[in-house]
Amino acid sequence: MRLLLVEDERKLSQVLAKGLKKLSYAVDQAFDGEEALELFSVYGYDLVVLDLNLPKIDGWEVLRQIRQQNRQVKVLILSAKNQVEDKIAGLDLGANDYLEKPFDFLELAARIRNLLRWEFVQRESQWEDGRLKIDFSAKTVLVDGEEIALTHKEYGILEYLVQNRTRFVSAEELLEHVWDREADLFSNTLKYHIHSLKKKLGLPEVIQNERGKGYRYAEHTEK
Repeated sequence: MRLLLVEDERKLSQVLAKGLKKLSYAVDQAFDGEEALELFSVYGYDLVVLDLNLPKIDGWEVLRQIRQQNRQVKVLILSAKNQVEDKIAGLDLGANDYLEKPFDFLELAARIRNLLRWEFVQRESQWEDGRLKIDFSAKTVLVDGEEIALTHKEYGILEYLVQNRTRFVSAEELLEHVWDREADLFSNTLKYHIHSLKKKLGLPEVIQNERGKGYRYAEHTEK
């Protein structure tokens, strides 16, 4: 999942970005409203974490313009403004959630997980298919009950394919949602990570690839 973190306090932004990347999110950072809108117009994001008190263009206007461009992307407001009126205004403008500063990072992470849950999967935090089990809250993967040590990118690929398992996902879409703009990509980056993922899982059949269509998670692995 790819997130846009819009926060002008650089120290806080770096701390949050580091924590979110450890949870296998791809994170782009913007430090003012103008930069946020520029990034949003270029890249596809699954969720925006948005501070309201921003230089150049304030968070209210950023939210307005985001909603003009995209009604589906999730937006979570982070703000020191704790008046009920501010919360109502943010939600009425199209925010999906509102978290007051100061906050605990674990609560932020939980709210992000909640917003990113997909509609066609039941809302348990764990998902199981044959020999494979994923705990989406803990970001862990087990095969035959044994935890598999995956890199953040390998986990991100698997999670995204499982979320979209009813269809093929193009290589471009996977790169867009699993990698951030700072990533150093080369032509075989995705193939390398998928090969490594299959090898670690020991279940090469769960990820299918068709030329011209992309990749797909194949359900109902055999025990």
